[in-house]
Amino acid sequence: MRQYPQLEFDLALLRSNADAVISRCRGMGIRVCGVVKGVDGLPEAARVLRAAGAEELGTSRLEQVAKCRAAGVPGPWLLIRIPGLTELPDVVALCETSLQSEWPTLLALEEECLRQNKTHRVIVMTDLGDLREGFWDKKELVDVCERVERDLPHVQLAGIGVNLTCYGSTKPTPEKMNELVGLARQVEQRIGRKLEIVSGGATSSFTLVHWGTMPAGVNHLRIGEAILLGKDLQVDWGIRDMDYLRMDALTLRAEVVEVKDKPTYPIGEFAIDAFGRKPVYEDRGIRRRAILALGRADVGELESLIPREPGLTVIGGSSDHCIVDVEDCPRRLQVGDIVEFSLCYSHMLYATARSDMRIIFKNQSAQEE
Repeated sequence: MRQYPQLEFDLALLRSNADAVISRCRGMGIRVCGVVKGVDGLPEAARVLRAAGAEELGTSRLEQVAKCRAAGVPGPWLLIRIPGLTELPDVVALCETSLQSEWPTLLALEEECLRQNKTHRVIVMTDLGDLREGFWDKKELVDVCERVERDLPHVQLAGIGVNLTCYGSTKPTPEKMNELVGLARQVEQRIGRKLEIVSGGATSSFTLVHWGTMPAGVNHLRIGEAILLGKDLQVDWGIRDMDYLRMDALTLRAEVVEVKDKPTYPIGEFAIDAFGRKPVYEDRGIRRRAILALGRADVGELESLIPREPGLTVIGGSSDHCIVDVEDCPRRLQVGDIVEFSLCYSHMLYATARSDMRIIFKNQSAQEE
């Protein structure tokens, strides 16, 4: 097994983030579903979230649920991607709850529950403008919720939910959350009881918890990135007073395999690169650069990797090579040296899904309650 590239999880820092997020949500009467899809459902991460008080765990892929259950990670589990009809046997077998947005799927889910002699909970999704999953017609949403309650004895209506900022970049606001709560009240009036769950979204909705502007009535969030990386809201959203979230729980390490002085502008006639693109190059003369044994196949986009060391700039690469400008690096890098990076969400997603990525864990006691 190769030693590099290597991904290190500091589980104590992960636990610190989980404690910070979950305690703030609890203070506003909000339960947290700890989402582990960003780390390929790693059981170690799932255990940390449960130990910190996440009342359920969530992911978008059934294989990850199966992996965690096999590793002894307790549920309950929420499937956070609306399932296909072909997935329903595993949905019922593996998950206590799922997100749903189609009546035909709900009907088939009832039939599958009957076959397995089980009940299954659902959160029916509404679309409030992000244009991913969910009922756009709000009357249809209320009607479907009533039909679930009345006609599907093995499918339990747990609540309604929304997703924001994933496809359409629609920002969670108090107005959007009040719209969700208003829909929940319509459903409750129709079915004659209170819904258990009003799920207000994912990490981006945690901003309203942070600012203290989350409307009463939202009592559930599905949070992954804010705990796993803590970067999106602080860096991409520019929120400066969220330093209770650590951004260094994950460290990517890669080995230097070449160091040479080379031109910065390719020589010869241009075509396209290995990914069908036509990059733009800046001629900066001869500069020292290093090649790392790390590529797009490992982490996706290379250029957005964040070097932990001053004077390093990722300038590009290919499937299995990462090219770094090291001209201004105080350390004189040599072949065999190791370079460290912080990650964005997409890097974490790719890296943890690689079967040949070496993953190590620090401070494993953070998995204990």
